[in-house]
Amino acid sequence: MEEKNTCPLCDRPFGQAVEMHHLIPKSQGGRDTIPLHPICHRKIHALFNEKELARRFSTIEALRQSEEISLFIQWLKGKPADFYRKTRPKGGKRRR
Repeated sequence: MEEKNTCPLCDRPFGQAVEMHHLIPKSQGGRDTIPLHPICHRKIHALFNEKELARRFSTIEALRQSEEISLFIQWLKGKPADFYRKTRPKGGKRRR
C-alpha cells in the first residue's frame, strides 16, 4: 500500500509534526494506528471518550460523519499543514 502524505481526517498535507491515533483505543483492545495532524488527533480525543471511539467512531469514515468533526474539518480547511491551536474539551470548558 502506498503511504499517503495527507491526513486521512482533514485531507490536508502533513507538516513536520505527525501523531499516531489508535482507531480503537489500546484500552479497548485496539492495535491499528493511523497518522494524523496533532490538532486533528487532539480534537478527536477532546470530543469522544474511549468507549465512544471503540463503539461508534473506530473508522475515519465514522469520525468524518460526526457533526462536530465535520464542522472542525470545514474550519481547518485552508490552514497551513503545521497549524495548531489549543483544543478545548467538549462543551468548551477548560480542564484544571
